[in-house]
Amino acid sequence: MAQNLQNVLYLLTPALSLRRDGLALRVEHEKQLKLSLPVHNLESVFVFGADIYVSPSAMRLCWEHGASVCFFTDWGRLEARVEGVPQGSMLLRRAQHAAAASPARSAALGRAFVAGKLHNVRWLLSRSARDAAEEDDRDSLRTVAEAHAHLLRELGRASDDLDVIRGIEGRAAALHFEVFSRHLRPALRASFPFDGRSRRPPRDALNALLSFLYALLRHDCVSALTAVGLDPFAGYLHADRSGRESLALDLMEEFRPWVERLALTLVNRGELKVGQFLARDGGSVELSEAARKALIAAYQQRKAEEVHHPLFQEKVRHGQLVFIQARLLARALRSETDYTPHLFT
Repeated sequence: MAQNLQNVLYLLTPALSLRRDGLALRVEHEKQLKLSLPVHNLESVFVFGADIYVSPSAMRLCWEHGASVCFFTDWGRLEARVEGVPQGSMLLRRAQHAAAASPARSAALGRAFVAGKLHNVRWLLSRSARDAAEEDDRDSLRTVAEAHAHLLRELGRASDDLDVIRGIEGRAAALHFEVFSRHLRPALRASFPFDGRSRRPPRDALNALLSFLYALLRHDCVSALTAVGLDPFAGYLHADRSGRESLALDLMEEFRPWVERLALTLVNRGELKVGQFLARDGGSVELSEAARKALIAAYQQRKAEEVHHPLFQEKVRHGQLVFIQARLLARALRSETDYTPHLFT
């Protein structure tokens, strides 16, 4: 599969090759032409997996025209970014840091990240309520979904004080985790008890599962932001802290419900069982090696599934969404326009 979105060429299918044809790039599969496009329309080429060939002449054509070529593992970890003498990254990062220095701009971006998260948590709650077998679970999930709707309206009226915006996000998260166990089938709740979010360390199997998936998602967000030329450490909603990838955490917010849904699906379908989690001294819980491997495989499989993108009106893989959003964020910073989060439906 090869796809051109937002002036980014995605090479996703093994055995693809990218070659130069004059001032155009040819994407071939088994010597059959799949796509041809002029290089002047491109900003980047994203290559996923080790089994895709990029010819030296194609790479040279890209860097001569200011397009970077980014190489990722199948899992989405950025391994290399090849470009000529950098032309735009400095200006983009200057815009990124200028926005961080502006309370109004920081608040606008922080509000957008939180709005995306609240909307997508409502999506998760509504799906679970629709599938709930017991009326009490259905009512509780719907009540919290409605509370998120009220918080979204409050967020729209909030001042440009990031602490106020963070407070709304914190209240929403507390409400969600109060009913989080109700996403599970009733027969599983005794095996997977959940008494709120615990992080360092996770104190139960569900928290261990969430922490592992969040880590995979953060990894993808760092790769996406780095690939488009942004600094993953300089964020808006999350305050600067040495060693913390604040912008990656910002970008994660709208995608957290997506990985939470994956965690719940794996438990509800019996694909992860309580015996695959290990209790450690001090009360922490970890996934076994076999569980980690199964979880990574499930995460990669979910990323390969397709979804209809409302902005581009075509199908994209779930795994492309963080890269698309990173590109939209970069454009918003360059032009000082609003950032639009991805909303699941």
